[in-house]
Amino acid sequence: MQENRILFRIRLFIILFMIGLVISGITAFPIETELSFLVNHASSLPEAMQSWLNRVHSAVGSVNTDYPFLSYGTDWLAFAHIVIAIAFIGPLMDPLKNVWVIKFGIIACLLVFPLALIAGFVRGIPFWWRLIDCSFGIIGLIPLIWSFWLIRKLEVLYSTDRIT
Repeated sequence: MQENRILFRIRLFIILFMIGLVISGITAFPIETELSFLVNHASSLPEAMQSWLNRVHSAVGSVNTDYPFLSYGTDWLAFAHIVIAIAFIGPLMDPLKNVWVIKFGIIACLLVFPLALIAGFVRGIPFWWRLIDCSFGIIGLIPLIWSFWLIRKLEVLYSTDRIT
C-alpha cells in the first residue's frame, strides 16, 4: 500500500518535470510572437525590464527578417527539451531501474547556474535576467530531488520486504 502511494508520488513529480520541459520546448518555437505579446503588455514591468524586452524583441525581429536561419537554433533548443522529456519515460515506468535519469536531470538543473551566470555575462545578458534563467534550474530541481528522495525510500521498502 505504502509502495503504491510512493510510486504515485514519484510518477507525479516526474510527469510535472516532463510537462515543464515540453512547455519550455514548445515556447521556444514562436519566440518572436511571444516577445511581441510581452512588449505589448509590459507596461507594468520595471523600466529596465521593458527596455530589455524591447531590445530583445527588436533583435529577434531583425534576425528573423534578415537571417531566419539563425532561429533554427532555437528550433533545435525546443526539440532538445522535448527529447529530454522523452528520456524521463524510463523512470516514469521503472523508477528504481532508471534512477540514473533522475540523477542526470538533477545534474543538468545544477549546470543551469554556471551556464546562465558565465555565458550570460559573456553575452551581455543583464544580471537580473540571468537570475530568471537560474530559476528554471531551481524549478526543475524541486520535482527531481523529491523523486530521487522517494525512489531511495522505495528502495528501502523493497529491501526490507525481501528480508522479512
